Amino acid sequence: MKLKTRLAVTFLIITVVPMALIFLSVAWLSSYQAKTFSKEYGLSEQVDLFPLGSNSMQIFNRLTERALADIRDRLDSEPEMYEDQAYLDKVNADLKKHYAYLIVRKGSSIIYCGDKEDETSEALCRQLLEFDFMQDELEGGIYLDGESQHLIKQLDFSFPDSQEGSAFIVSNVDELVPEMKSMMWEIVLLGISILMIAGILMTIWVYSSILSPLNKLQEATKKIRDGNLEFTLDVEADDEIGQLCQDFEEMRMRLKENAEEKLQYDRENKELISNISHDLKTPITAIKGYVEGILDGVASSPERLDKYIRTIYNKANDMDRLIDELTFYSKIDTNKIPYTFSKINVARYFKDCVEEVGLDMEARGIELGYFNYVDDDVVVIADAEQMKRVINNIISNSVKYLDKKRGIINIRIKDVGDFIQVGIEDNGKGIAAKDLPNIFDRFYRADSSRNSSQGGSGIGLSIVRKIIEDHGGRIWATSKEGIGTEIHFVLRKYQEVIQDEQNIDRRG
Repeated sequence: MKLKTRLAVTFLIITVVPMALIFLSVAWLSSYQAKTFSKEYGLSEQVDLFPLGSNSMQIFNRLTERALADIRDRLDSEPEMYEDQAYLDKVNADLKKHYAYLIVRKGSSIIYCGDKEDETSEALCRQLLEFDFMQDELEGGIYLDGESQHLIKQLDFSFPDSQEGSAFIVSNVDELVPEMKSMMWEIVLLGISILMIAGILMTIWVYSSILSPLNKLQEATKKIRDGNLEFTLDVEADDEIGQLCQDFEEMRMRLKENAEEKLQYDRENKELISNISHDLKTPITAIKGYVEGILDGVASSPERLDKYIRTIYNKANDMDRLIDELTFYSKIDTNKIPYTFSKINVARYFKDCVEEVGLDMEARGIELGYFNYVDDDVVVIADAEQMKRVINNIISNSVKYLDKKRGIINIRIKDVGDFIQVGIEDNGKGIAAKDLPNIFDRFYRADSSRNSSQGGSGIGLSIVRKIIEDHGGRIWATSKEGIGTEIHFVLRKYQEVIQDEQNIDRRG
């Protein structure tokens, strides 16, 4: 539910719904009280107690209807009884039960007043109408509005001594009958209860749907502020606040990923520095040793001197290759590898590469085999320099793990349809099956041991994979422990003839 819909529902909960409930409750309560009221006072018709302020005159009129009829009957049959004080007290007591009292006038004198405690009774007596003024035309009575409001019913008669007499039934309508007061309090309490229940329900609903997610969001913000990203902001809502929490959770996940990447990057950098430091130290130590041998005259014969110088040269090349890898690694991280793509004849290019690498392999006593199975006119689009880096890195990796007395490395170029496949195999120690899927990851080493023959920065094969993938190719490896490893990669052929035919078709 959207937030604006929630606000609309909240408005209904705190306004329309309570008003409707209060109205229905008051209507039911009024009907119930009216039935009870009519039954209690023996009324012939049900009195409508709602609304309270508009029908109090009707209520007091109905309350004294039966008493009025009884008094009229007695006056017609026994008027002398209205000079009997005891009888008048009895009649007045009955009227009191109906919230009224009796006044009897004989001639111009008041001979009985049933409510002497009423401070307004004396003034009321002076306002009573004269004998036979209404001529029995008013059934409901008259309404006097002085200091207080009274409903007065007048019955005129003649005493046995022929004097004019009047009996007045007086109801003070300033105040409500107790049943009406009770109903008013019940209505007030009912209204307050409905408002409180509606308020409580609304508060619970608003808290669960708005405040609770906001509190969770606030706690999550504090955790991120304190550097804690190891939590989950779980808010199941489809409104704006729920969407905000979902966006916040995505932000937290990205921050966590970035932090983990940064930690991984820092670990890799430290490992790279450690690897490069170790691998630079090894050839530097060797170079220093051979230079000291030359200076000390150990290399006395031309053959030994040539061997020392060749060894120094090879170690310097190893250092140069390590520094080159480090420089290239920084370009990989920033995606700024300088590629210069051009058409390359496969047969000639790889033949030249093998001849260049062959000198170094010969110096190391390693047998290098080259087998080309592609036609002389096969061409690929590639960066010649970077492809040479691929070949050198793969061969260097193979050399590090050659453990046979007679090391062998073979390079095979095959035609596989729209691609050419290059395979470089060796007869080294091989790679375990569990390590094989990871050898192209940065800094991954199948053999964690560090020695002069198995050094390296740990990024050589990752550089190879990056270059091949940037060329639109694919690289993988197969290996058997104790037998050797074979690394394969494929490059798409440049099909110039097909492109020319497509151009002719377009022109046609």
